Amino acid sequence: MWRTLILTSMGLVVVAAEFVGCAGAPLMHRGGIMVDNWADIKADDKTVSEILSAFNRAEMALRAGNLDRLMDLYSDGYEYHGLSKQDLRNVWKELMTQYQGFSSNHIFSRISVTSNTKQTAELTCTGSLWAHSKDTGERVNLDSWYGETHHLVHEQGVWRVVGHAGSAPKGIQFGVAPHPFF
Repeated sequence: MWRTLILTSMGLVVVAAEFVGCAGAPLMHRGGIMVDNWADIKADDKTVSEILSAFNRAEMALRAGNLDRLMDLYSDGYEYHGLSKQDLRNVWKELMTQYQGFSSNHIFSRISVTSNTKQTAELTCTGSLWAHSKDTGERVNLDSWYGETHHLVHEQGVWRVVGHAGSAPKGIQFGVAPHPFF
């Protein structure tokens, strides 16, 4: 009986220590682009690599605060919830005046590429966008998304975001926000 009690107590101490260790760890992802281990991939390795490279280039441009290079991720035909590429550029420009030290993370759970007259892709993505406020220095979550579908097109030799799944809401809906970023 004592042995069982001691082993149970030791187990609780280990679990408690692990819990406390988790509580002290940062909850947000450190950033980066990755494909989930269980992702549904309908594309060859070369194409997946090219798509990931497009997002990695955008992430590097974002971290460097280089708006022109960041906008290379978007197709000239970009359209989402009434936002054009120029509108999106203005949004990013405004964010870059208020924030610095940007980072994002993208976890792709599905990549599906089709080849008709133009090569297109749909990516299901979960992630977030973070930055530090220039006013307060505080780290702020600017956007987060779960299961968002990015539409891409292969143009001028690279993959570019042309839009995202979903239509614009007819009115303001609680808890629904468009995700125009990347």
